[in-house]
Amino acid sequence: MVQFIVRRLLISLIVLVLITLMVFASQRLLPGDPVRVWAGEEQDPESLAFFRHKYGLDQPIPVQYLTWLGLAVQGDLGRSIRTGIEVRDEIVRRLPITLELAFLALLVAIGLALPAGVLSAVRQNTVWDYVGNALALFGLSVPHFWLGIMLILGFSVHWHWLPASGYVSPFENLAENLRRMIMPAFVLGTGLTAVLMRQLRSSLLGVLQSDYVRTARAKGLSERPVVSKHALRNALIPVVTVLGLQAGALFGGAIITEQVFVIPGFGKYSLDGVFSRDYAQVQAVVLITAVGYLLVNLLVDIAYSLINPRIRLEGAETE
Repeated sequence: MVQFIVRRLLISLIVLVLITLMVFASQRLLPGDPVRVWAGEEQDPESLAFFRHKYGLDQPIPVQYLTWLGLAVQGDLGRSIRTGIEVRDEIVRRLPITLELAFLALLVAIGLALPAGVLSAVRQNTVWDYVGNALALFGLSVPHFWLGIMLILGFSVHWHWLPASGYVSPFENLAENLRRMIMPAFVLGTGLTAVLMRQLRSSLLGVLQSDYVRTARAKGLSERPVVSKHALRNALIPVVTVLGLQAGALFGGAIITEQVFVIPGFGKYSLDGVFSRDYAQVQAVVLITAVGYLLVNLLVDIAYSLINPRIRLEGAETE
C-alpha cells in the first residue's frame, strides 16, 4: 500500500508541474498587454515600465515561472494586481466557503443517488425505475443557473422560507448558515446526483446477474443481504471512480452557483481573476484547483484499492 501511494504521489507531482507550466505560459501568450489595463490612466512609458518591473513582467517567461514556482513552494502566491491584497489571504478566506458548499453538495448527491440507484436496479422496469431515470435525466439536463433562479423565486420570493442569497459562517450561526446553503448545495449536487445514480444503477444491474449473486440466492438468502452484502460492494467500485472525478468538477460548478446565490467563495474569486487578467490570482487559483483535483484522485485511488485489493497487488506485480 505504501508503494502504491508513493507512486501515485510522484505521478501527481509531475502532473501538477505540467499544469502550472501550461497555464503560466498560456497567460503570457494571450493577445493584449495586461499592464496597460492595470496601469489605468497612467499610460506613459515610464509608468508602464514601472509596473512591468514591479511585478517581474520584464523578465523572460522561464525566469518568471521559476521565480513564481519558488515562491509558491514557500507559500507566497503573490499579490493581486487588481486589489493589492495577498492572494494567499484571499484564498484562505474564500476556499473554506467553497469547500463547505462542495461538501454539502456531495452529501446531497450521495444521499439521493445511493437509494435511488439501488432501487432502480432492484426494481428494474417498474415505476420506481422509470421515476429514477426521469429524475436523473432532469438533473443532467437542467442548467445550474436556471434551477438556482427557480428555487430563489419559489422558496425565497414567493414562500419566504429561505434567504435568497448571501453567506453566514457556520461558526457565527450554524442554523442560518445551513438555511443559506440548502439551495446552493441542492443546485450544485443535482448534476452529480444524476451521474452517480445512473452509474450505480448500471453497475448494480451487471453485478446482480453474476454467478456468485445467483449462488447466494440459491442458498436461500433474502434479497436485502444479497444486495447489501454481496452485490453493492462490487457495484460501488466504478461509482467511487466517477464520484472522485465529479467531486473535483464541483469546483467548476461552484463558480456558477456562487454567482447566482452571491456567495463570496473560491469560485467567484476565480471568475474575477480571469475577467481582470490578474496573473497572480489566476495562477494561484489554478494551482489550488489542480492540487484539489489531484488530491481527490489520490483518495479515489486509495479507496479503489481498499474496495478491490487486486488493484494494488496487480500494480505491485508489474513493477
